[in-house]
Amino acid sequence: MPQVIGRHARLPVVHAEEGAQLERGHIYLAPPDRHLLVKRGTLTLTDTELVNFVRPSADLMFESVAAAYGPRAIAVVLTGSGHDGALGVTAIKQRGGTVLAQDEATSEFFGMPSAAIKTGAVDFILPLDEIAPKLATLVAAEALT
Repeated sequence: MPQVIGRHARLPVVHAEEGAQLERGHIYLAPPDRHLLVKRGTLTLTDTELVNFVRPSADLMFESVAAAYGPRAIAVVLTGSGHDGALGVTAIKQRGGTVLAQDEATSEFFGMPSAAIKTGAVDFILPLDEIAPKLATLVAAEALT
């Protein structure tokens, strides 16, 4: 997966490693069959029970990001089936963070974005090609504060 996403990203894309420190300008993906949690700049991996029938779980990751970063947290829900991520985006929003979701027209599977949107926690519903520029704008604005 890092190679697939890396072909389309301007930033390095890697599988997260246990205990790794987050580095600015990097994209971290959960390795297969491991939940990825973020604890104030440190990555943690776990193989605890499935959440929403999946591991890794977007819900667990988003909830950990919400707890660690509060209003600075940003969640992005991309194409995917099921409803994983809906609880996590709610946690992000409840702590003042920002949530983006991919629109239906550009999603191969609209289950996850749709579930997130239905929570009412999504701030921006965007086509895939508009998500990265919006993220850049949000991060730049945060850097100024």
